[in-house]
Amino acid sequence: MHGTRAEAARLLGGIVEGVDRLLAAELLVCPPFVHLSEAAAALRGSAIALGAQDVCGEAQQGAYTGEVSGAMLVDAGCRYVIVGHSERRALYGETDGRVAAKFQAARAAGLVPILCVGETEAAHDAGETRAVVRRQLEAVFEAAGIASFASAVIAYEPVWAIGTGKTATPAHAQEVQAYLRTLVAARDANIASSLRVLYGGSVKPSNAAELFSMPDVDGGLIGGASLAIADFLGIARAAGRVH
Repeated sequence: MHGTRAEAARLLGGIVEGVDRLLAAELLVCPPFVHLSEAAAALRGSAIALGAQDVCGEAQQGAYTGEVSGAMLVDAGCRYVIVGHSERRALYGETDGRVAAKFQAARAAGLVPILCVGETEAAHDAGETRAVVRRQLEAVFEAAGIASFASAVIAYEPVWAIGTGKTATPAHAQEVQAYLRTLVAARDANIASSLRVLYGGSVKPSNAAELFSMPDVDGGLIGGASLAIADFLGIARAAGRVH
């Protein structure tokens, strides 16, 4: 929850201006709901895709005051939407089942869901990382089916590394993201081979290249660093060099 209209315009303008100097990175921005229409206009004609930060879990329109449907997001120009972000799970009590419903609603609207999974610091310290991400992922498998992941993205975001300055080591990110891909492969090897798995958690220009060099880290879900033009473009350049 950052940014006025003026700040969003400055940020998007700087990113669009700098993108021509990047290598082969695929870029996506997910501004707050109130900035989506203006962001769509600012990005028009660029190679940068637009997404949203959340979506209502109801696929049909109706009396859901305060919610934003997948159809509304498509109408605003979105192609992607984040579902199950750790802050939505922690602050607003979103259960695995609710996240799965949002994943399905996104797919029903024609959006590409970016499914976030990850463990808290307590779970990490207790050695429960695999159990947590498996539970979160399998809830969506059961609700939406493995075929739905042919048009989806997974983002591993260790909660203990978000906004804390702590970053998972490249080896840890690789281990967990390889495990996530293995869970998908157990159901469909072809989907697993083409699935994009992102890492999110204190990614910075200084550590992006090392993280993205891991074989199962296909890119980043960038938080705080995305609010600074130079940092975001630096991370994007690192992704372009590696991928």
